[in-house]
Amino acid sequence: MIQYEQRISTPKEFQDVFSHFYFATNFTGNPIKKTLLPTFQTIMIFSFGTEVFIESNQNSQIQIYKCIVLGPVKQSITYTLPVGSEILVANFKDDAFYRFFGQAVLYNFSLHPDELLDQDCFSSLWKDLKEIKSAEKRVEFILEFCHPYLRIKDQTFLEIENLDANSSLNLIKVLAEKNNQSERNIQLKFKKNFGFTAKEMARYQRFLKTFEFLQNQISNAKIIDWMEIVDQFGFYDQSQLIHDFQHYLNLSPTQFLKFQQEICFAKPQ
Repeated sequence: MIQYEQRISTPKEFQDVFSHFYFATNFTGNPIKKTLLPTFQTIMIFSFGTEVFIESNQNSQIQIYKCIVLGPVKQSITYTLPVGSEILVANFKDDAFYRFFGQAVLYNFSLHPDELLDQDCFSSLWKDLKEIKSAEKRVEFILEFCHPYLRIKDQTFLEIENLDANSSLNLIKVLAEKNNQSERNIQLKFKKNFGFTAKEMARYQRFLKTFEFLQNQISNAKIIDWMEIVDQFGFYDQSQLIHDFQHYLNLSPTQFLKFQQEICFAKPQ
């Protein structure tokens, strides 16, 4: 066998819970190292083979043993798939992690999901999944497992994807007015449900639009006009653009152009 990776779509019933699932194996004879772009999603990683390593921008290393929760992923992380490794990644969407666990992860760190529940149900789930050989069947098993535990989505955030999130102030204000609540209350509920503030999300969305624009320019072999990008995406100046790229990717925009083929973006297609 060689390296194999697969993106598995989510059934309609669970599309507000998981954006998608990702499965990968490495039997190439050499370790495979990749960088994951920040997604502001919380992810759950199951490891079934040789233990996988994750490195953060702070140079801390995490060894995945069976299962961990990581996120929200606010900065790039580098992961290594050693020879013989096999992973399945569940990408939670929006407030789904809160709906499942009753709390959002408020900091970008890792832990075993059983620590959140004070039970060993995810250790048992890992054992069941390991016996299943098909990635698709594993996903079906996870969905069946989680279905009874999901809480109803908070009505406050039902239409959040349709709201203008370019300005954190506008987003909070609109949500407050629509739900007849104070802006302060919406801010607190937002962070409680999502694990980050609306202001953080607005900054990330600006970066993401810039990132996707640059990818399009690269694929079409167009010359990059950095000042045009600064004006188009609402940066104060070029230094703010550079600062955001270094914050999210630990790379300057020009370094990103050089290494962009090594960066993975866990975005549903």
